Amino acid sequence: VQLQASGGGLVQAGGSLRLSCAASGTLFRVYDMAWYRQAPGKQRELVAIIASGGSTSYIDPVKGRFTISRDNAKNTVYLQMNSLKPEDTAAYYCNAKVGLTHYWGQGTQVTVSS
Repeated sequence: VQLQASGGGLVQAGGSLRLSCAASGTLFRVYDMAWYRQAPGKQRELVAIIASGGSTSYIDPVKGRFTISRDNAKNTVYLQMNSLKPEDTAAYYCNAKVGLTHYWGQGTQVTVSS
């Protein structure tokens, strides 16, 4: 499984970005997909998950501001990020869980200026 993330950039606090992650393969619909982030000097943390069946989960700091979604016809998962804060600054990584195996895309940098 190959994952290609895009959509990062520089935005002012309060702004919005939408990240996209395109996956290879024909079984995307059965993958559990997630977005992680890693800020400088910090551990990578899970941000949001969307299961193959469509259920979603978020960490508390992004609840109400971020929305994860998927388009199985396009083999793509999205992360809509609204009301961005400087503390959201990080490299964002998409992740696919296939059985017990995790696949990672390259990071896309999100920088939120105050």
